Amino acid sequence: MRIHWFGHAAFQLTSEQGTVILIDPYGKFLGYRMPRVRADILAVTHDHKDHNQIHIAEGDYELINKPGHFSVKGVEIHGVSTYHDNVEGAKKGSNTVFIFTIDGLRICHAGDLGHILTAEQVGQIGEIDVLMIPVGGRMTLDGAGAAEVMKQLQPAVAIPMHYSTKALGLLGRFYFAKADKFLQAAGRPVNVVEELVITSETLDGQRGVYTLQYEPS
Repeated sequence: MRIHWFGHAAFQLTSEQGTVILIDPYGKFLGYRMPRVRADILAVTHDHKDHNQIHIAEGDYELINKPGHFSVKGVEIHGVSTYHDNVEGAKKGSNTVFIFTIDGLRICHAGDLGHILTAEQVGQIGEIDVLMIPVGGRMTLDGAGAAEVMKQLQPAVAIPMHYSTKALGLLGRFYFAKADKFLQAAGRPVNVVEELVITSETLDGQRGVYTLQYEPS
């Protein structure tokens, strides 16, 4: 499987068979620009403009944008209901954590998770291999909170998202913190890659935190 990051919370998962999953496309956001992407499955964790720009996707895709269990083109998808804030959605609304079972791996995208998980939510999510987790604070979990959720779920691989990068400029630094505090709190080896290629066979040897690089389109 190939995991590509378009910046912010937008990811593309490409299976060994070529199935493409696009998650939380944004179009344009601060300094980020996202290309149009062919997709078989399009997952949207919540209905905010920096996550729900489905016009970015091309092809005959199936849209998944709510909690529940779905089976699409050989991919099992499980959506768990959570919140965008730490007051049960009273400020920012709901959020869906998606778990994709593909190529023998369980990939979890936490969307704009804004709180530590309950024991029930941890049980609903189950065992995962790769976790994409927001770490920038203000709008979502901060670095310390994201590290706590990582410890709750115990993935082999964690990928931070939704944080300040150079591409976002001064305004981005106002809205989001850098990933540094998460990387320190995670207490795991940190790897910097352009794209993450991972399989069930290589998973054990790839344990750690991976920061993926944003490349302008």
